[in-house]
Amino acid sequence: MKVVHIAPHLGGGVGKAHAALCEADTEAAGRQYMLLEEPRDQRYVNEIRDAGAVVTIAQDRNHILKLMAGADIVQFEWWNHPLMCGLLAGPALPAMRSVFWSHVSGVSAPFIPAGLVEAADRFVFTSACSKLAPNLSAMAASSLFQADVINSGFGHPASGTSDPISGNRNGISYLGTVEFTKMSPAMMEVADRLDRDDVAVDVWGGVGADSPVHDAIAAMEHPDRLRLCGHTADPKAALSQTSVFLYLLQPFHFGTAENALVEAMSLGCAPLVLANPCELEIVRDGETGLVASSTDHAVELANWMLEHPDEVRVMGERARAEVLELRTPDRSIAAFRALWQAEMLRPKREPVFAEALGPTPRDWYETMQGGPSGAETGGQPGQAASKGSLAHFMAYYPDLDLVPETSAAAGV
Repeated sequence: MKVVHIAPHLGGGVGKAHAALCEADTEAAGRQYMLLEEPRDQRYVNEIRDAGAVVTIAQDRNHILKLMAGADIVQFEWWNHPLMCGLLAGPALPAMRSVFWSHVSGVSAPFIPAGLVEAADRFVFTSACSKLAPNLSAMAASSLFQADVINSGFGHPASGTSDPISGNRNGISYLGTVEFTKMSPAMMEVADRLDRDDVAVDVWGGVGADSPVHDAIAAMEHPDRLRLCGHTADPKAALSQTSVFLYLLQPFHFGTAENALVEAMSLGCAPLVLANPCELEIVRDGETGLVASSTDHAVELANWMLEHPDEVRVMGERARAEVLELRTPDRSIAAFRALWQAEMLRPKREPVFAEALGPTPRDWYETMQGGPSGAETGGQPGQAASKGSLAHFMAYYPDLDLVPETSAAAGV
């Protein structure tokens, strides 16, 4: 069975997920990855190749079409990247068995086009929270709606010990994106309102010199309670003293796997999260962590966790056990293998993805931003150009209103 994955690139969480899946897949040599642009970061590409899979860069559209036509399964790694939209909405694609694996939740912008879900032979979410997406709610309520959910966020492998982190764990940490595109300003307020003066929150992740995060910390009553520790290449070591993983995200974030959260839980850290759809699919309130309904509630829970270290330790142990059992590459690759085998029983068919997106890059962008109003404002506040924003689309298609014949950037 020849499986061809089409992806804009293999960086970040998507690359990390596929590197783990290929390592766990005894048949990885039968898989090929076609990237629509040259990867900036080769780390996960190299790991995927080391596992036996083939990774190539698209030379032109004909190169991609030929690979698709010869595949048993074509799996599109979906998020709102301009080049993926250009490929799907361009000239006719060959007959195929199509699988989509969505790496955005669609609960808020960027939305997953409903027509794309319908046009795919199989559409797979990385989190069940995607079924709550407003533009998919009618479909999800139907008894005919068959959406698969296969996890893409995996914990650190078990070390063979009951507690993988040594030392007296009583610290509070955050690890992840240190920008308000994802991290909530509630982080500052919670740190400011901790009842104890002898604690601080270690924040791991790169942050730009001109980031508004610096201004928000400077405006705190106790700015020393939020310590910017910078990027770490060793998350396990960074979290070695962490008891409470303070992971408060913006309500509009579009993540699904939340690798940082899952990895922290696999290390025995007890998370405190806000009641966002994605986090609610990962953390069981009162069992594997705590879920706050508001910033005030998060302050209350954070102070409770500081005063109840034994209860927090038990939650961390439950979190570790659950992640190590349920969120593993072995489980996800087994689910995909079963799905691909089932699809092999179907004949190939010509896809109609273009109808779901529209003819022009502006149509594609507006479809995923919820309409022209979203396009005019550029989507969620502060959304980076590298994340499917209007600026990102214009970088590939300077005239958004014209039907693109080709993309000079990747020839797709």
